[in-house]
Amino acid sequence: MRAAALYSAAGSLLLTTLAAAPADSAPGRSGLPGGPGSAEFRGSVLAAARAEAAGIRFGKCAEEEELPDSVRCGTVTVPLDYAHPDGRQIKLTVSRAEATGRNPRDPEHRVEHQGALVYNPGGPGASGMFFPMIGVIPEWKRIAGAYDLVGYAPRGVGRSAPLSCEDPKLFFKGPTQAPTHPSESYKRERVAEAKAYARGCAERSGDALRHYHSLNNARDLDVLRAALGEDRLTFMGASYGTYFGALYATLFPSHVRRMVFDSAVNPDPGGIWYRNNLDQSAAFENRWADFRAWVARHDDVYGLGATPEAVLRSYEKAAARLAAEPASGKVGPGQLQGAFLQAGYYDDYWPHRAHALSAYLKGDPQPLIDQAAPVTEAAVEAENGNTVYTAVECNDAPWPTSWRVWDRDNTRLARTAPFETWDNAWMNLPCAYWPAPRQTPLDVGTGPGDLPPVLILAAERDAATPYAGALELRRRLPGSALVTERGAGTHGIAGGPNKCVNSHLDAYLLTGRLPGRSAECAPHAEPRPAARADRSLTGKAAQAS
Repeated sequence: MRAAALYSAAGSLLLTTLAAAPADSAPGRSGLPGGPGSAEFRGSVLAAARAEAAGIRFGKCAEEEELPDSVRCGTVTVPLDYAHPDGRQIKLTVSRAEATGRNPRDPEHRVEHQGALVYNPGGPGASGMFFPMIGVIPEWKRIAGAYDLVGYAPRGVGRSAPLSCEDPKLFFKGPTQAPTHPSESYKRERVAEAKAYARGCAERSGDALRHYHSLNNARDLDVLRAALGEDRLTFMGASYGTYFGALYATLFPSHVRRMVFDSAVNPDPGGIWYRNNLDQSAAFENRWADFRAWVARHDDVYGLGATPEAVLRSYEKAAARLAAEPASGKVGPGQLQGAFLQAGYYDDYWPHRAHALSAYLKGDPQPLIDQAAPVTEAAVEAENGNTVYTAVECNDAPWPTSWRVWDRDNTRLARTAPFETWDNAWMNLPCAYWPAPRQTPLDVGTGPGDLPPVLILAAERDAATPYAGALELRRRLPGSALVTERGAGTHGIAGGPNKCVNSHLDAYLLTGRLPGRSAECAPHAEPRPAARADRSLTGKAAQAS
């Protein structure tokens, strides 16, 4: 699934947006691929025991992590291939900020330490190394008082045995086109690019490529749990992090203490990942309409049109002008679409994108250049994130191998959902020509009483992970509770501006209390229009995840 800037770009965006088993346990369910009795399961048990014995030596973080001294870093060793745990080993980087022991509402009294809270921000391809810094934000201080905040870079990401499919210098291609109804010649060009990209992944990564998938991410998480000295895991996953978190819950239910699933991927194995991406493109059309309706309500500020249809005409006018003459030679229709796709993830971006579009049409291209032009300094990180995204999703499940199927399905969908459909298809098309073996998606689910109660958070109009996924995950995990932010569409709602959502998050992580089977929260306030852009939200984010 394609995810947002929060989950794959700089740690500053993360901060501004946030928004071994006990002896008597029997993790996993018999009959599961990779479950008890399999070589992979035996390898994961052995790796976890080794990690528990070794622990993690935390010390000063590497310079390239760009983390403050309050955050300490270390590594945990995992097998590249769990079926051969004595074979090649890789190291995953880990970051931690120790619990403050303080309750911000009552600073004089120490609070009980509840162990480590491990976080994954999604992707695939995103690093959680910046997560421990979240504890300085007011909405997170109570949780930071009770928990060590632990982030990590999953296999393939950052310095954790990084993957690459092409020279990062070639990653940012621009200016590019973004036709919503592409010609046959354009399609042939993109098919050729997808085939070349898949070949590049095989050439640059070799046989190791096959071992970067969600089941191994779940196994790695259990090894990390053991290395942290935790008998049971407290985990929070966002977006894609909810998917391999759900795999973890299925494979290792007795190793779970508490789990938060924020913006849940639909875990139905029939949707992983081809169908889920089509559903995502359909949902983005609705969120794109929400944004245009908001811009139309503020026509007095932006002058882009008093109806959503008029705003669309303004956008299309800008795209046509950029196709004829890219702004600064770098921003074409493809870069415009990429920038406005972010508005589908986070309504924080709405005022800034609207201002940039308005300014461009009035003769000032600079705000649009600031927000949409490729940030070449981030090319290495962006290329790496895109590689891991592609490797994990392509490895996780079978994909259609016939271009005729892709063409049929996306042509049909683009008639009603043109905004993201083809852009999403091009991003995933290398999976049609993928050189590595595919996994069989796990049928996520636990029996009654197998898993401690878990918390699911979802925004009703989330486009990146449509709301049906949260309902499906709740159905598959008996005893789970779903908190819904009605009428809202921000992707990732934990620790954000909604006090109702945060109260349920705090209650669960601090006391284990859930709101029954479900609870509803009113939407957070819509953004206020701004006449000019906030520079802190400019720059192109990596598209991986």
